[in-house]
This record gives sequence, C-alpha cells and structure tokens, in this order.
Amino acid sequence: QVQLVESGGGVVQAGGSLRLSCAASGLTFGSYAMGWYRQAPGKQRELVGAMRSGGSPNYADSVKGRFTIYRDNAKNTVYLQMDSLKPEDTAVYYCNATYSYFQNYWGQGTQGTVSE
Repeated sequence: QVQLVESGGGVVQAGGSLRLSCAASGLTFGSYAMGWYRQAPGKQRELVGAMRSGGSPNYADSVKGRFTIYRDNAKNTVYLQMDSLKPEDTAVYYCNATYSYFQNYWGQGTQGTVSE
C-alpha cells in the first residue's frame, strides 16, 4: 500500500521560510517523479514543482527563485524548501508521486499559512 505522509506545515510571517517533507512508503521511490501541489481556498489545485529522480526540478513561475524541491532517495523523502514566503502562498500543500497515469498517488496535505 502506497503512503505519502507530509509534514512541516505551519504559520509563518511574510518573508519567512517553511520546509515541507513528504515520506513515501510502499513504492519504488527512485522510479517515481515526485511533486508538490497546492490548493488555496476557492482555487483549483496547482502544480508548485516536480522532479524525477536524477533530473532537474521544474517550478511554477510564481515560486521560481523562492522555492526549492529536492529528494533523498535513500530516505524515500522529498522536500519543499519555501523561502521569501508571501501571503498568497497560503494553501494546503500536497505531495504527489507519479509513475504513470494509473500509478499516481497523493498525500493527505499539510497547511501552510503566511501572515502579513
């Protein structure tokens, strides 16, 4: 059974940082592209960024230069380092693991809130 467990959300002031973690189990971690998505209240879920094992991450334009995705295949964990946070970054952040259309898994989400 595949499980993705996010942690690290919280409340931070604008300009601050948060680091999210996503621990994966039940899958061959190195074979999956790992990504982070977010969903703000009243908005659709959107891609924040993603990366394949051994590849370079790609990011949404709104977070380029502020957010960094990296993965530790030995720990089956992917991270999202968020710096220079803005109130508009407030959202529930979801971890995603994708191997194919039919092998696509989601975590339960973690709330990140940025105050003025």
